Amino acid sequence: QVQLVESGGGLVQPGGSLRLSCVASGSIFSIYAMGWYRQAPGKQRELVAIISSGGITNYVDSVKGRFTISRDNAKNTVYLQMNSLKPEDTAVYYCNAPGTTMSWGQGTQVTVSS
Repeated sequence: QVQLVESGGGLVQPGGSLRLSCVASGSIFSIYAMGWYRQAPGKQRELVAIISSGGITNYVDSVKGRFTISRDNAKNTVYLQMNSLKPEDTAVYYCNAPGTTMSWGQGTQVTVSS
């Protein structure tokens, strides 16, 4: 059973940056596409960025040009670099492998506010 642990969230002013990390247990991490999701209060969880096992990336329109997803398979880690943050980016951020039954981690809170 793969376990996911997210970190790196916090309180940041509009226009600021954060780098989120997600460490996965288990030796099969590298075969999965991985995604970063977010869930704002009262809203459904949405997939905002995805990276294939080979490093191909894709983003939801609302974060294109501001967020960058990357992975280090040797460290079983996926990252989300978030720049030019906006108040509407405020949410709990999670990582997971789309299309699998991988268990969700606890997430990391990102709050963008002045």
